[in-house]
Amino acid sequence: MDFNTTIDVASLKALIGSPGIAILDCRFDLAAPEAGWQAYLRQHIRGARYADLNRDLSGPVTPSSGRHPLPAPDLFAARLGELGIGDATQVIAYDDANGAFAARVWWLLRWLGHTRVAVLDGGLKAWVAAGGALDSGEPEVRAAQRFTPRIEDEAVLGTAELIEALEDQRRLLVDARAPERFAGTVEPLDPVAGHVPGAVNHPFAANLSPDGRFLPPAELKRRWLERLAGAAPGDVIAMCGSGVTACHNLLALELAGLHGAKLYAGSWSEWIRDPKLPVARGE
Repeated sequence: MDFNTTIDVASLKALIGSPGIAILDCRFDLAAPEAGWQAYLRQHIRGARYADLNRDLSGPVTPSSGRHPLPAPDLFAARLGELGIGDATQVIAYDDANGAFAARVWWLLRWLGHTRVAVLDGGLKAWVAAGGALDSGEPEVRAAQRFTPRIEDEAVLGTAELIEALEDQRRLLVDARAPERFAGTVEPLDPVAGHVPGAVNHPFAANLSPDGRFLPPAELKRRWLERLAGAAPGDVIAMCGSGVTACHNLLALELAGLHGAKLYAGSWSEWIRDPKLPVARGE
């Protein structure tokens, strides 16, 4: 069975140790970049390898990029191969942040044409609560796999493409940041506060139940149709601070059966690199 959105703990338990499975630990702390790796060394799901947001899941930051630019496809494909991921591998990603970082892996792999990728619903907390098997220490050495990227160019927009897209009244730009960051009343990460004019706010936390799992598909669909307010899913562009939690909204849309939304990969941290671009504040 293929898992291409989320996977529950019971299903992952049944897969542990099977050939053709790769588990990626994506824990990360924006304020302490080494904390995720240290947490991995202390304890991780059995057989998992570590994927670092800065080093593995992003490219180098440049003067014109956001904080987490997309990795170069060929380099990322090579890194996936080193992590034991081949063209037929079922990939499972997890974190301890309600899927905020694991969803980045989900989107990146789909961007490269690999659909056998899922986020562990409830993350490490749910795994531990269910008595799932754990390891500690460095990952074991494994044979590298060959991963062939098949890039979905239309899945992503740059800043120039976003500016052009926003001239179309049918397009809807949805920002996944918390309401106070969207409004510009608080900004802990970027030098300018606010949002792209015309964007609407749908915090990624709105996709979750109180236990940190995704809401049922029917409820996600209800919430998202309300947010879309008549816009077609294929006209939706997702953004956030740096293109990471926006992927959570894209995963939620997929779970809701609302397909075709795109990612503004540079997001807010790239938009504000150009001082000529407008900034809006308030709700």
